Amino acid sequence: MAPDILCIGSVLWDIIGKADQPMKAGYDVPGRITRLPGGVAMNVAMTLRRIGLSPGLLTAIGTDPDGDELLDRARALGLITDHIHRIDGPTDRYMAVEGTNGLVAAIADAHTLEAAGDAILAPLADGRLGTAAAPWTGPVALDGNLTDTLLSEIATSPLFARASLSVVPASPGKARRLLPFLKASRATLYVNLIEANLIADKPSQTTQAAAHMLLGMGATRVVITDGANPATDASADHDHTLSPPPVHVRRVTGAGDTFMAAHIAATTRNADPRAALEAAVQAAAAHISS
Repeated sequence: MAPDILCIGSVLWDIIGKADQPMKAGYDVPGRITRLPGGVAMNVAMTLRRIGLSPGLLTAIGTDPDGDELLDRARALGLITDHIHRIDGPTDRYMAVEGTNGLVAAIADAHTLEAAGDAILAPLADGRLGTAAAPWTGPVALDGNLTDTLLSEIATSPLFARASLSVVPASPGKARRLLPFLKASRATLYVNLIEANLIADKPSQTTQAAAHMLLGMGATRVVITDGANPATDASADHDHTLSPPPVHVRRVTGAGDTFMAAHIAATTRNADPRAALEAAVQAAAAHISS
C-alpha cells in the first residue's frame, strides 16, 4: 500500500510514569508505569490512522529486540513501515513522569535517529517515494528530533519542493531547530507558546501575539497552542483563535502530537482554517481527558 502522508522523525518506546496526585521535582509516590509505542512521528501517524489516513513512517529503529517489537506494533496498528531504516544500535526511548498537575519531567533519547542522519530520507530520493526530479507531492509531518543539519537541508531540499510540510519541534529545547523553515519553505509550524517565544527570541503573552511575531519573521503559517489557554492558527490570509474546552487532565504526553495530526487531517480534507483548528482543539481535549 502506498502512503498518503509521510511522518518523518522519532518512533520509539514511551515509558510513562503517572501519579494520581500533583507532583514536584523530588517527589517519590505510588503510580503506574506504562510502556507504549511513541515518539512524535509515531504519535502523529497513529492519530492519522485512526482518522482514516494511511501514514507511512520514515525513521530509524534499532536492530535490537525492542526495535523488532516496535516494528511489529507499528504494523499491527496499520502503519506503513516498508521504508523504515534499521540501524545497528538500541531503539530510542522517551521517559516521562506525570502528575495530575501535568508533566513533571521528561528525557528523550533519540540518539539512534540522530545517528542515522539522512539515511532515513533515502526512499524520497531513490524512486521508492520520489526523486529530486519528481519529488513527493503529498503532505509530510516532520518533527524536530532530527539533527539541526538535517533539518536545515530538508528546508531547502528539492526532495521536499512540492510537499506540504508540517513541522513541529518536539520539545522547547529543540524549538530553534525550526528557524530554517521560517523563510526557506512553505511549511506550517506547529509550536506551543514557549517554543514560539524561543524561536522569536522575544516574549509574547498570547498565542495570537506570538503568531503575528513569527509571521513577521517570514513564517508562512503557524499554529500555536498554550495548554488550556486559547490556540491560534494564522497566516497572511487568516487569523483564528479558539479556547479549548475545559477537561479533567488524565494524561498529557502526546497531546500536542494528537492536536497536530487532527489539524493536518482536517486541512488535507480541505477544511477551512477555523474548522481545522476546532478539530485539532477537540482532538487534543479528548486525548488529555481519556
